[in-house]
Amino acid sequence: MVNTMDVGYASLAPMVIARSKGLPVKAIAGFIKQNDIGLLVPKDSGIASPADLKGKKIAFTAGSLEAPFIDQFLAAGKLTRNDVDLVSVDAAGKAGLYMAGRSDAAFSSGPFFLAVVASQRPSNAIRFADQGLEFPSFGLLATEKSIASKREALKRFASVVAGCWAYIFAGNQDEAVRAIIAARPQAKLNPAVLRQQIDTLKDYAYTDATRNLPFGTMAAADWKRAVAVLADGGLIEKGFDADAVFTNELIDERVVADVASGKN
Repeated sequence: MVNTMDVGYASLAPMVIARSKGLPVKAIAGFIKQNDIGLLVPKDSGIASPADLKGKKIAFTAGSLEAPFIDQFLAAGKLTRNDVDLVSVDAAGKAGLYMAGRSDAAFSSGPFFLAVVASQRPSNAIRFADQGLEFPSFGLLATEKSIASKREALKRFASVVAGCWAYIFAGNQDEAVRAIIAARPQAKLNPAVLRQQIDTLKDYAYTDATRNLPFGTMAAADWKRAVAVLADGGLIEKGFDADAVFTNELIDERVVADVASGKN
């Protein structure tokens, strides 16, 4: 992406890790501002917190963003890896394994996973963010070079996309579902699953610091906390400059509002 693309849509925490290793990338818009990762557990399991996991079989994916934080998550319940049975599985097979009852719980993205398994194994999410593991999820990132050389184009793009998210969350979820299905006709997407995913994502789209800001805008306080969490997890060095990983200068409040209103 760094050498060939001007802008990317991705989870922003890995972007920070990449920047800490020398890649000149920066967040230019945040859409899903709360950590979407969590532990998915059956609704009838009686599991409500990490403290309830002793002796449980838990599926996770090695190499994923969840992996470095498992120890901290378990520690919130005064447990260690020795207290649970961690099973590493491929990300593509995790939902199937969990729905088949071959694990008691599974680490994954709550908004996406919950909707997929709902029909066969209704579940709840024990959110990482509720255990102190707070960092942003999806947004737009760009290289320093692109930000400098294509600033106005990126500003227009980021603001339009932010406005689209705001429009969707303002009660236009069904329209979004139809648009997604139209864009991917061969994927045979389930509209009910898509609708649930969008509805759940809305709960992750804001933090206390950004709730009253134009959609797409990020908060310095959120990034400072995120950088500290990533450092505690050993993914970046302590003292990393949180202000260097994002900019709000490419969010045009007027464009966001116009698109969100549905007039454009």
